[in-house]
Amino acid sequence: MAERLAGRTELDVTLSLAGRTASPPRQPVPVRSGGFGGANGLADYLLSKCIDVLIDATHPYASVISANAAMAARKTAVPFVALRRPPWTAVADDRWVEVSDVREAVRTLGETSRRVFVTLGRNELAPFVDAPQHHYLIRSVDPVDPLLPLPHVSYVTGRGPFREADDRALMTAHRIEVVIAKNSGGAATYGKIAAARTLGIGVIMLRRPPAPAAPALETVEDALAWLDHALISAPARGV
Repeated sequence: MAERLAGRTELDVTLSLAGRTASPPRQPVPVRSGGFGGANGLADYLLSKCIDVLIDATHPYASVISANAAMAARKTAVPFVALRRPPWTAVADDRWVEVSDVREAVRTLGETSRRVFVTLGRNELAPFVDAPQHHYLIRSVDPVDPLLPLPHVSYVTGRGPFREADDRALMTAHRIEVVIAKNSGGAATYGKIAAARTLGIGVIMLRRPPAPAAPALETVEDALAWLDHALISAPARGV
């Protein structure tokens, strides 16, 4: 979305990041980082900056951010849409078990030692400490710090997109028996899902949290078309 909007000289675009990644990729539009102070803080920002249109393009598991964005848009009457990429769906030969959260994922591993590829955010790893019998391979964008107090754990850092061939080689080298993942959707991190299918490995899949009630679209193209219509229909708030 940022790349497509960067050349629109008639627009003043701001990309807001949560600030949880130490070194986010460079962006072609101005970036702000950090929270707003909840829905009320975001509403104040929208009014103070004379924002004409708000698009929620956050991660499908960032439910608090999405809820705050929808509420702030309602409070300020700023035209709003959420860009929500569709979730993955299981296909033939996929071996998925869906769970509600990380703690349920850990329980689903069982008591017998298994070799587990964990592909979750580094701030969501604490429940694995309660299951030290497993051998973990943990992949995150930034290094895990502090390291988990586990007897059998390895770490790898990386930022998608990840190719299926590379994930298949990684999982083979570590003799992975099960993958734990979020249903993020999109192509950037689908490599591990395809690799698990090819290798006959099961996936413990965290269900998405419920999305807030708000207008939503699935593609950047649809969001751009909506934006053009919203800019024509809505009175300008900028100065």
